[in-house]
Amino acid sequence: MMRRDEFIKSSLLGALALTSGASAMAETLPSGKKEAKPFHLKYAPHFGMFKNSAGDDLIKQLNFMREQGFMALEDNGMMGRPVSEQERIGKELTRLGMTMGVFVVDKGGNSQNSLAAGKKEYVDIFLDGCRRAVDVARRVNAKWVTVVPGDFERNLPIGLQTANVIEALRRGAEILEPHGIVMVLEPLSDSPNLYLRTSDQTYMICKAVNSPSCKLLYDIYHMQKNEGHLIRNLDLTWEEIAYIQVGDNPGRNEPTTGEINYKNVFKHIHEKGYKGIVGMEHGVSRKEKEGEMALIRAYREVDDFLPA
Repeated sequence: MMRRDEFIKSSLLGALALTSGASAMAETLPSGKKEAKPFHLKYAPHFGMFKNSAGDDLIKQLNFMREQGFMALEDNGMMGRPVSEQERIGKELTRLGMTMGVFVVDKGGNSQNSLAAGKKEYVDIFLDGCRRAVDVARRVNAKWVTVVPGDFERNLPIGLQTANVIEALRRGAEILEPHGIVMVLEPLSDSPNLYLRTSDQTYMICKAVNSPSCKLLYDIYHMQKNEGHLIRNLDLTWEEIAYIQVGDNPGRNEPTTGEINYKNVFKHIHEKGYKGIVGMEHGVSRKEKEGEMALIRAYREVDDFLPA
């Protein structure tokens, strides 16, 4: 039976041979293993994306990601993990030189406890989530946390709903700002009931909150569905964008599986000087190890946007 280090070496070389990034095996990891050439952008996989290749252990998955050239991690459910596991993940990220991306502030779910309603009990749940997020962020060295304000409050005028959201987010920013943590507001396409839907709406709210701890998370998958004109809207809202996520449409799987020209989009944000994380918040279109290798090849393909 092939040893894991042999499998990683052979599968990696096979995967990268199909892209222009195949020729470079760049740095040496703390473990002494060679890693693939880092990508031009800081793409962040999620736990579980490479479990068929790396196994169920989260630390082994982290090492596999690093070996493939990924320099960051996302984990939406980090706040629900045991403290000991958070600390273990944080230490390994530091050892590997990887950056922690977003986790979601626990406020009861995307649609729940709507800040648009202006109800004290809902705001208190949100603020409690912000306080607890500070401790989690410290354990895993995180800078960004995702916030979704919840559903519309249909019995209130839209102006009052927006004022309620802004006021709640200002109070959340007061908690996060002293710790250098940025809540990134994510407009979503999952349901028309969700209050936050477009990048311009989110831009306006960030301007009104007026805090370095309240910025825009531009998820390209959701914004393709809700508004389109991706490059134009990225440019229009760029001043407030602190974080980017991706997923192709339709299907919400890896780039190259849908209609979005990710090579052009990534080239554009790279040329704008983006140094932040690009979160891989999507599924894997094919099953087992073959699908995971296909995902890596897809990212090598769309990351190949610089002149030879």
